[in-house]
Amino acid sequence: NHKHVVNLVEVLSSPERIYIVMELLSGGELFHKLATMKRFTEAVTRRYFRQLISGLSYCHSKKVFHRDLKPENLLLDDDDNLKISDFGLSALLVTDSSLCHTLCGTPNYVAPDVLQETGRGYDPAAADIWSCGVILY
Repeated sequence: NHKHVVNLVEVLSSPERIYIVMELLSGGELFHKLATMKRFTEAVTRRYFRQLISGLSYCHSKKVFHRDLKPENLLLDDDDNLKISDFGLSALLVTDSSLCHTLCGTPNYVAPDVLQETGRGYDPAAADIWSCGVILY
């Protein structure tokens, strides 16, 4: 549980499907809000970025690496607070020295290290931070 990460409410399964129930965030995607407003003020940008880094820092402290951060995966609640969502490509690593080898992410937001992965692996925390920089830009 973290105030800037979407809460998982329940996981249900049937023989054919798995259902993930998450908290409802009715503020929509950050992407949609940015597309509507065209640009944010510096104060609003700082606020969203602080919330993004706060949520991401929590995830990383739990060894969870998102690997697909982009405005479409950042949702807003009724109070205009940002929450990280869509952990479908995330990785859970068991040691601090663990590296990822899977090419994943959204082209405009993915770190060069991921695209140039040569079999030695890449640091998923660094890849997430790169994506945050692209989002901030």
